[in-house]
Amino acid sequence: MKKIRVLIIDDSALVRRLLTEILSSDPEIEIVGTAMDPHIARQKIKDLTPDVLTLDVEMPKMDGISFLRQLMRLRPMPVIMISSLTDEGAETTLEALAAGAVDFISKPKLDIANTLVDYAEDIVSKVKSAADVKVVARDTSPAMKRATLDRAGSDEQGPIDEKYSATVILQRPAQIRTLKTTEKIVAIGASTGGTEAIKEVLIPLRPDNPAILIAQHIPPVFSSAFARRMDQHAAMTVVEAVDGQQVLPGHVYIAPGDKHLLLTRDGARYRCQLNDGPPVNRHKPSVDVLFRSVAQSAGKNAVGVLLTGMGADGARGLCEMKEAGAITIAQDEKSSVIWGMPGEAVKLGAAQKVLSLDQISAGIVSALNVLQN
Repeated sequence: MKKIRVLIIDDSALVRRLLTEILSSDPEIEIVGTAMDPHIARQKIKDLTPDVLTLDVEMPKMDGISFLRQLMRLRPMPVIMISSLTDEGAETTLEALAAGAVDFISKPKLDIANTLVDYAEDIVSKVKSAADVKVVARDTSPAMKRATLDRAGSDEQGPIDEKYSATVILQRPAQIRTLKTTEKIVAIGASTGGTEAIKEVLIPLRPDNPAILIAQHIPPVFSSAFARRMDQHAAMTVVEAVDGQQVLPGHVYIAPGDKHLLLTRDGARYRCQLNDGPPVNRHKPSVDVLFRSVAQSAGKNAVGVLLTGMGADGARGLCEMKEAGAITIAQDEKSSVIWGMPGEAVKLGAAQKVLSLDQISAGIVSALNVLQN
């Protein structure tokens, strides 16, 4: 069996040692080397030909983003960024994902040793998934669109032992009733590769588009930075969701990184509801939870979209939306960074349309026009 060859680039000797121990514990992974800065890493990449890099965002001599941009232009390969759980770290990580990084692993400022060990399963899963991604050479200037990455298969992720279903948060009713006059709603779910995919979907949409609710697998500090970043790019107003706020047309509501986001009804109006229950499918926020709530509160007045991501979260929820009369869309395999979540939805028959990323915005508009009739 050919092992996944990993090169670890980090200026912290502790992090290099911990990542080496965590990743080496899996028989399918081999650590071929480590480097304390990008200058050393350049030569090791040539000599060791790794399959995957882990790359620290903040390093001496050359920062991780500058090195990543050079790498994606000259020798593209799967890269997982290592970033701190801070506002600054979140902004830098989102920039790295825009520059071509496949995924990221977050580390706190304090107690790094215990935290990284707690997330060992997640780290191993992300490296294994990254190894199957084909990264295309690209111009990584800020104006350049994201590269197309292809991946087959899926893996579960996360350090949570219990794998609850959406029922732990929201029971399925025997019958769903919705009003014909209810405003239209769009629900989007994503994970690995989703931050850039969501941006590509939002940019073409008009500022008067019906409201959009988004569940993206992302840490708490990162979700607020992500909402701010999307608001800069989209014509719609993008905010991090607040419990109880009214859902308005022309607005995008992103789930906080440590809460489930649900859509609820207040008469003929919609509201956001945040739930602090256990992770579902090992995720919080969970796409299944959002989709189930939209199926119950909006039914046939909704459009569901499942984008790139590792695992299966959202597949059952998209099926429930379809059963409730919603129009459902899944991203296709070719344009997905990881075709886990949308792939599972396709297997379940939950997606009425399977579209490439550059077609999804138009697919949403088309679906909304159908719902109007």
